[in-house]
Amino acid sequence: MLETIVLGGGCFWCVESVFQSVQGVTKVESGYAGGNTKNPTYQAVCAGKTGHAEVVTITFDTEKISLQEILEIFFVVSHDPTTLNKQGNDVGTQYRSIILWNSPEQKEAAQAVIQNLEANQTFSGAIVTEITQLTDYYPAEDYHQNYFNNNPYQPYCLFTIPPKLSKLKKYFPEKMLA
Repeated sequence: MLETIVLGGGCFWCVESVFQSVQGVTKVESGYAGGNTKNPTYQAVCAGKTGHAEVVTITFDTEKISLQEILEIFFVVSHDPTTLNKQGNDVGTQYRSIILWNSPEQKEAAQAVIQNLEANQTFSGAIVTEITQLTDYYPAEDYHQNYFNNNPYQPYCLFTIPPKLSKLKKYFPEKMLA
């Protein structure tokens, strides 16, 4: 069965690249959500005036990977959920850590994963991830889709994405695509 969830953890190119490398993920689409502006553009979101975050919609096969595993990869690999409105050099609410759930079960799963990570003291700081219901979602412009695969030598990507893929291989080797 296919399920989708919308996650934001900084630059969507980075989160997209991580989940494109995960077994059971059938589609990853970069977009914008969590704000109040209709049909936002990349330039408006980057300016921090829309309320939207850069996010990815992840479609996955629940027979191959669970929502809990998707969320664990999100927290442990794709970003730092302890930094408020910041990921690396990207600063602003558009880069916030956010889970936009589609069902009460997704909300409960997100809360449970956070409780488990905090109970195990996985991170030195508190998790600041926003958990909110998905209302509006807007796909990003075409040139943002499949960005790293289409632009493998883009300097920002070369600096930020390989370390994330190394973490995926280290912590979830059984979930990486061959």
